[in-house]
Amino acid sequence: MFPGCMLLVLAAAILIAAVGPPTSAQERTIAVFAAASLKNALDEINAAFTKRTATRVVASYAATPALIRQIEQGAPADIFASADLDWMDYGAQKKLIKEDTRVNLLGNRLVLIASKDSKIENADIRPGFDLAQLAGNGRIVTGDVRAVPAGKYARAALEKLGAWAAVEPKIAMVENVRAALMLVARGEAVLGIVYESDAKVEPAVKIVGRFPSGSHPEIVYPVALITNAKPEAAQYLAFLRSRDAKAVFEKYGFTFLPEPAS
Repeated sequence: MFPGCMLLVLAAAILIAAVGPPTSAQERTIAVFAAASLKNALDEINAAFTKRTATRVVASYAATPALIRQIEQGAPADIFASADLDWMDYGAQKKLIKEDTRVNLLGNRLVLIASKDSKIENADIRPGFDLAQLAGNGRIVTGDVRAVPAGKYARAALEKLGAWAAVEPKIAMVENVRAALMLVARGEAVLGIVYESDAKVEPAVKIVGRFPSGSHPEIVYPVALITNAKPEAAQYLAFLRSRDAKAVFEKYGFTFLPEPAS
């Protein structure tokens, strides 16, 4: 072989080694930005989706407002799952989502929790409910009432029930609902206001009361594709509406809102 030909062959071999083999189906990924309260259910659903489609799901869980702001700043996401309608509306106004893919997927309930060994048992949550007295000298933890959906629902309910003015000085606000859950589980807060689905996945807490559904706006989790979502994301969104996903969501305490697609 001529020296020049040998050099061409060597150069081609080096190029192939550098580029590597074609991307396989197993290396396809989609990024899901989801409210922290969805973690347990979505982790199980994501594993099932990957097994079925060979597309890996990379999930980021945090407070809903933090997630949509990250997307607004250019974070690479394919799916946004919000814990309320307001932040999905914000995403629509900023043209961050594909509005024709938006679906109200899940419902939930707002509950009052205490640590498992707390002496607090059944709280009768109704108009005139004295939550401040029930908490004693302790703190009541929930999401930031100014922005985090769980905190916004909590404040709305307490205002409706006439308890907000007395309890506000005892409210400790945290970055997301799972942080509130952990503080109660560790005994660092005497009470917490979280979603029923959160309370169900933490054995160190117990539900001591449920807020009446009419005391706050309906809890709805909408999901949608991000405007520049990968093609595989549409398949994932469809999977979230499947009977298999419905069974998982209901197992974790969510209400499945749409008619299952398959």
